[in-house]
Amino acid sequence: MTNPQQDNEQQQFRPLEELNYEQARDELVEIVKILELGQMSLDESLNYWERGEELAAYCERYLDGASTRIEQALEHREAGDDADSEDYED
Repeated sequence: MTNPQQDNEQQQFRPLEELNYEQARDELVEIVKILELGQMSLDESLNYWERGEELAAYCERYLDGASTRIEQALEHREAGDDADSEDYED
């Protein structure tokens, strides 16, 4: 059973869906710095570590999506280049 007072003392973080990639990355960098100091209780450290894991996964998904968009744009461009080169062959 959790201590209600302890729950109130835990760091409150912004919901991930409110963050863009840069904000999530910057928060992750700050969390790493905080954890490296090692000056928190175990519960606080776990809370920050869990948040860091969430942020890392969010950033990875964001970058995967960006990579997919780039690949699709390149494929679209190449398909257009192929169509253009066929026009010149006639």
